[in-house]
Amino acid sequence: MGVHLGMPRGAHAATADAGRGLLDIHGRQATDMRLSLTDKCNLRCTYCMPAEGLNWLQKDQVLSREEIVRLVRIGVDLLGIRELRLTGGEPLVRADLLEIIRDIRTGHPALPISMTTNALGLDRRAVQLKDAGLTRINVSMDSLHPETFAQLTRRPFLDRVLKGIEAAADAGLGLVKINAVLMRGINDHEAPELVAWAVARGFELRFIEQMPLDADHGWTKEGMVTAAEMRALVETRFVLTPDPRTRDGAPAERWEVRARETPDVVLGTVGIIASVTEPFCADCRRTRVTAEGKVMSCLFSREETDLRGLLRSGADDDAVARRWREAMWLKPRAHGMDHTGLGAEDFVQPDRSMSAIGG
Repeated sequence: MGVHLGMPRGAHAATADAGRGLLDIHGRQATDMRLSLTDKCNLRCTYCMPAEGLNWLQKDQVLSREEIVRLVRIGVDLLGIRELRLTGGEPLVRADLLEIIRDIRTGHPALPISMTTNALGLDRRAVQLKDAGLTRINVSMDSLHPETFAQLTRRPFLDRVLKGIEAAADAGLGLVKINAVLMRGINDHEAPELVAWAVARGFELRFIEQMPLDADHGWTKEGMVTAAEMRALVETRFVLTPDPRTRDGAPAERWEVRARETPDVVLGTVGIIASVTEPFCADCRRTRVTAEGKVMSCLFSREETDLRGLLRSGADDDAVARRWREAMWLKPRAHGMDHTGLGAEDFVQPDRSMSAIGG
């Protein structure tokens, strides 16, 4: 994996500087910032990290509260960022989470700020998060059955997750979205049940194809539950019709959910993120910053560009913005390559697992 400390002041850099915002050579412009607050997590999901966990970053390696707030300001004020998602690891394990959100909200009153979380401890903090300025919550939850949840996460905490989700809804952190990765032979049969549970509570369920971002590198395309299979599983109980709303760069393709008995009534929506079999790379609008301040222009990129070093060297905001533009200018076309192809012979899985990148 390469780490770019900078780019020679050549044609690519000049073109990147000349463009406004985080434009890449394929004409895409990143306006959605995914910012990881920590690589640590209190679950051990099988598709994300090994049972023993990972070698966590030291405290001085992780971006400080002030550095996080500054990067968001640079992104919004200088680079055209219009939406922020706080990720991890698990953001709730960060002690200064409320202060980070409050500082960002103070500087950007209209910025949508969402957070992806496993919801452990969310029941105690949902109101505080809302008051600090958090707009919305995405919760990762792959099963409604305690035994299956424990098998997937290696932790018996389903009841705590459900309490966190309920607290988020009560606090007004909506629309609550539930992210579920279906694993063949483990929880894939739960697809209709998960949809029924979500639409009954006004949540939007989003199924996610398992991606080759597991720390054990055990992923295979053949073992993955595909988007087509997900739709077929849901349609054993419901009718799915395309959501008429424009996708507008969103990773999830949305479907309206209707009961077979009352096909004229829309019960809710379900999204499917098909990064493997139905990739949406041509309209990707995301820029990712890891917990230690490295830009990853693509979730599957093996190249990273360091911003933390600039922040700590005394560089001004324009210099940081320029480095960020240069990193995004060379964003690969798809899946870290010049073509789509997760599972293809020439695909090389990133060294980082999902927890270390930031979802």
